[in-house]
Amino acid sequence: MNSNFKICHITSVHKQNDSRIFHKECKSLAEANFDTTLLVLNGKNEDVDGVKIRSVEWKSTGRLQRIFRSGKAMLPTALALNADIYHLHDPELLFIARKLKQKSGALVVYDSHEDLPKQVLDKYWIPSWIRKFLSFLVYKFEMYVAKKLDGVVSVTETICARFKKVNSHVAFVANYPVLNEMVVLASAENKEKSNSVCYIGGLTPTRGIKELVQALAFTDARLLLAGSFSSEAFEKEVKELPEWQKVSFYGYVNRNEIVEILETAAVGIVTLHPTKSYMEALPIKLFEYMSAKLPVIGSDFVSWRPLILDNNCGFMVDPLQPKEIAERINYLLAHPMEAQKMGVNGYNAVHEKYSWETQGLNLIAFYHSILPSKP
Repeated sequence: MNSNFKICHITSVHKQNDSRIFHKECKSLAEANFDTTLLVLNGKNEDVDGVKIRSVEWKSTGRLQRIFRSGKAMLPTALALNADIYHLHDPELLFIARKLKQKSGALVVYDSHEDLPKQVLDKYWIPSWIRKFLSFLVYKFEMYVAKKLDGVVSVTETICARFKKVNSHVAFVANYPVLNEMVVLASAENKEKSNSVCYIGGLTPTRGIKELVQALAFTDARLLLAGSFSSEAFEKEVKELPEWQKVSFYGYVNRNEIVEILETAAVGIVTLHPTKSYMEALPIKLFEYMSAKLPVIGSDFVSWRPLILDNNCGFMVDPLQPKEIAERINYLLAHPMEAQKMGVNGYNAVHEKYSWETQGLNLIAFYHSILPSKP
């Protein structure tokens, strides 16, 4: 039955090997016998694991041009694919949603990876005096377009609740880790751990990177840091801290390199700042640490407490207090048996409650719920 339906996922921002879009959603759909295509910008045309990856060559001169024109550049190729469902992964693609529906007669779905209106309030590159107004405009625009779409998918229940105000077809599809990746990550417990902690992800001021490096002043631990800095200025600021000498910096890393870091580190840390968007987010890195059987140290957000405290897999701290972060690092390193038990608790929790396999089924069920309405 599924093979009769053609699905086209479109992204103008993410890479073609993106964890959520390709490795989770597209591969799950292909395994369920949907005819699945991923359309990207400036990628490589190839067929991987049953997914047809197709690329549109287009270069932007800046962030604003990408936001307002990238979708238009992808529209002709998207229409030529003649899909039954077009699944949009970036807010700027909402600008072409109406034309995509009208010209193709297909169903169009929006995948909201983050709470965009709240995220705008935290964007460092947007002047602070205009953020609140822009956040309001973004909220109105997202809701206006979502009302006219055939469905919305999102990563948290909070975001889903917002879109349910204007659209009855909303699906919660969390960004949990894939179980077969966890088998590899779980092997980390058999390796000898170094006196180190790790952070893997985006390196921005609001992700608590500066405070994490400053915490090294109060501990003998080394920080294994992987990711790309948001700006040269912030990179310079962090690298000029005296504690930087205790950092092993990897830069951007691939999946194999991530596994190597997780095999080495004794603790996984995700101490995001208490911004409106982060306080309601479910960070994938937290689940990846848990799946690698690492005890975790996370920000003390109400929405994170059931994940960390109820599962007894780590500690929660004030992310703005480097000394408090260091105290928890020191405790876990000084109590390896307790740390190992927390790691196992986290792994079991991911395996039982937070795996992608359950979410892939949610996505497929959502598609079947809207496909009958296709004209």
